[in-house]
Amino acid sequence: MKCNLSRILLLVVCTLFFTTLSFGAEDKIEQQPSVFFPEPKYDFGSVVEGTEVLHDFVIENKGDADLDVKHIKSG
Repeated sequence: MKCNLSRILLLVVCTLFFTTLSFGAEDKIEQQPSVFFPEPKYDFGSVVEGTEVLHDFVIENKGDADLDVKHIKSG
């Protein structure tokens, strides 16, 4: 009788413990930025040396946190 009661108590405690862990995991999902480039490359074609060429590259944040752009360099 004591053995069965101990097993039932252990089962209840384990069930409550694992149920609490699964609910807590949903709250810990962090928000993150997600960078997206609609046009990651652009071909300027033939350019005469010394000519200034310009093109606007769009950077989109499809995440749910702020995207902080710190460095940009050309390839």
